[in-house]
Amino acid sequence: MWRIGQLARMAGVSDRTLRHYDRIGLLPPAAVDAATGYRWYGTAELMRLERIRGLRRLGLSLRQIDEIVDAPDAQLRQMLGETVETLRRDIAAMNAAVSAAEDRLAVPSTILPQEARAEERRLRVRRLHVDHPSELAAACEDAPDMLLTWLTGRPSGGFDAAVAVRSGGDRLTLPARRVVRAVVAPEHGLVRAGQDLFDWLRRHGLAVSGPTLEEHLVDGDGGAATVLEIPVERRSPAVTTGRC
Repeated sequence: MWRIGQLARMAGVSDRTLRHYDRIGLLPPAAVDAATGYRWYGTAELMRLERIRGLRRLGLSLRQIDEIVDAPDAQLRQMLGETVETLRRDIAAMNAAVSAAEDRLAVPSTILPQEARAEERRLRVRRLHVDHPSELAAACEDAPDMLLTWLTGRPSGGFDAAVAVRSGGDRLTLPARRVVRAVVAPEHGLVRAGQDLFDWLRRHGLAVSGPTLEEHLVDGDGGAATVLEIPVERRSPAVTTGRC
């Protein structure tokens, strides 16, 4: 029989770890001296400890190990399969975070775009056609709460637009869609933010799949922000052909 410090040295763990395992019922000692409170461990506890450590290396949490440590191999394999899928999702999320951070470091931008799912919206709009973005302000009698533009990138000529109206106008339904969204603070120009957003889509292999929505929001204290929302789809890879 070994005391807790001896087992800790043999297994390469800390006394604190063994006390924690005892406290949560995962690895109780073989015996506890009633007079001194010393914990005593035998070969059965050593083998159980090694199994616990092995399962930890396979990515299982202590809660999962507590459920599976004494279970048959078939149950262990099922839990390992679920753990592998979880780890793959976590790795994919971390890789995406690294890519996003690297992109932000490489390309200065006024925005932090987010991919999201937008619900269906039903609007009434007044349609416009302008030859340059600067004409939008003149075409709108008052600053609109919502503006839509049919652009697939930085404007290089005339384009269609629409402003939301409370009555009259044409009915327009924006279907539920995948979007890239950015919130623009008043101190950042909307033109620059829109250009940054289109550039971000290009770098991430996304194509515009519908009208860009520009929604102007004001809270009860007068604070203002603008939401830019672009519906997107994955850009199809270029198809090359060669002669035989």
